[in-house]
Amino acid sequence: MAKRQKESVARLDSTYMKHYDAYMDRHQRKKKRLVRRLVMFALLVSIVAGSMVFYSMKQQSLYADKQEKYEQLQQEMTALKKEEKGLEQEIELLKDEEYVLQIARTNYFFSKEGEIIFKMPNEDPSY
Repeated sequence: MAKRQKESVARLDSTYMKHYDAYMDRHQRKKKRLVRRLVMFALLVSIVAGSMVFYSMKQQSLYADKQEKYEQLQQEMTALKKEEKGLEQEIELLKDEEYVLQIARTNYFFSKEGEIIFKMPNEDPSY
C-alpha cells in the first residue's frame, strides 16, 4: 500500500523543490564524505594502535632477553670473583717457602737430603 501512495503523489517542479533536492544531494555527499573520513580515521588509528602494540611486545621480549642475560652474567661474575679470591689466597700461600716445598714433596717427589720417598698405591689390595 505504501508503494501505491508514493506512485500516486505527483512531484511539483517548483524552485523550492529544486533547492530542497540540491540541499538533500549536498547533505548526502557530506554524509558520504563524513563516513569515508571516519572509516579512514578508524583505519589509521587501528594501524597506529596495532603497530604500538607490536612494538611494545617486541620491547618486552627484548627486555626479558636482556634481563635473563644480565642475571646469567651476574652469576658468572660471582663465580669468577670466588675463583679470584681463591687464586689470591693461593698466591699468598705460594709466597711462603714451606708451602711450596710441601707441594713439591707431594706432587713432584722432591725430597730433603737423606730422605727416601716410597710411592704407595692408592688402590686397595685385591686380597
